[in-house]
Amino acid sequence: MSRKIKIDQIDPEEQLLVRLVWACDIEGLTQAAAADRFGITRLRVNKALSEARERGIVRISVDSVYAACAELEWDLARKYGLERAVVVPTPEDKRAIQTLVGNGLGTVLHSVLQDPEIRVFGMSWGNTLNMATRYMEPLNRPDLEIASIMGGLAQGSDVNIYEITTRLADLCNADHSYFTAPLYAGSPESREMFFQQDVIQEMLDKIRSCDAVAMAAGDLRSSLLVKDALPKDVDADALIAKGGVGDLMGYVLDANGQEIDHPINSRIIGMTISDLEKISNVILAAGGLFKVKIIRAILRRGIINTLVTDEDTARALIAK
Repeated sequence: MSRKIKIDQIDPEEQLLVRLVWACDIEGLTQAAAADRFGITRLRVNKALSEARERGIVRISVDSVYAACAELEWDLARKYGLERAVVVPTPEDKRAIQTLVGNGLGTVLHSVLQDPEIRVFGMSWGNTLNMATRYMEPLNRPDLEIASIMGGLAQGSDVNIYEITTRLADLCNADHSYFTAPLYAGSPESREMFFQQDVIQEMLDKIRSCDAVAMAAGDLRSSLLVKDALPKDVDADALIAKGGVGDLMGYVLDANGQEIDHPINSRIIGMTISDLEKISNVILAAGGLFKVKIIRAILRRGIINTLVTDEDTARALIAK
C-alpha cells in the first residue's frame, strides 16, 4: 500500500536509494545496469544498497520452512565460534531426525571433498554418518584417501566404521584405509602394549594427518557406543554417575567437554581429542534433543569448526 508524503519537499537522496533498491531487488537489474540507468558509478550503487538496508528502507521477509534454520545457523556460529553451522528442519516424526541431519551432512561432505586441498579425510562411525553417504552426490577424487579414525565393531553393520569408510570412498572414486584396532583395549596397560606396535603408530600418524574429519556424538542411553561397543566390564550408569553426558570418538565427556575421571578413557586405542585441535576442519553431525548435553559439551571444548544439526536442537543449544 502506498504512503502519503508528509512534507512538501522531496528528499532526493532517499528517493535515489529507493529507486536503486527497486531497480536491483525488484526489477532484477544488475548493479552495472542500474548505474547506467541513473547516471552514477557502480560503487555508488553498491553503497546505496547497503545504506538502504542499514536505514531500514529495505526489510527482507523470507517465507519458507528453511527461514528459521538460516537464522539459527548464524546464531550458532556466533555463539560457539564456528566457521559454519548447517541447520535442517526438525521433522514431525522425530525418528527421522538422523535421516535429515545425515542429508545435511551429505551436502557438506560434497562441498568439502570437492576441495583439492583435502587429500586425507577422516570418518567416524554412527547412523548419521551412514545416512550422509546415502545422500551425498558422487565425486571423482582418485587423489583423495578416506581414512577411518576409530577402531571398529567386530560385527558387520551399515553403521560400522569400515562400511561407512568404504562407501564414502566408493562415492568419491577414492582410496581408503582402516584403523584396524578395537576401540577399547582390555585395560590401560594393554593399551600401552598396542601403542608400542609400529603398525598402530603408523595408523595413528595417518589419521592425525587428516585435512578434515567428520564425526558423530552419542548420548549414554541409546547410542551405538552403549549398545554395541562398551566393554562388558563397563556400565553406562557408572559413566553417568561420574558426570558423563555422552561420547566423542569413544571418549566419555562431562558437561564442559572434558574427559570424565574413569578408566574407560584410558583404554581407547586411537587419536586423542586434543589431536583434533590440529585438524583444520572438524565436522560434527548430531541431532535430537536427547543429544543436546553432549553436543553442547563438545562445542564448549572448542574443537569443532562445522556443526550439522536440526532446528529444535539448535534452539536448545542457543538457549541460555
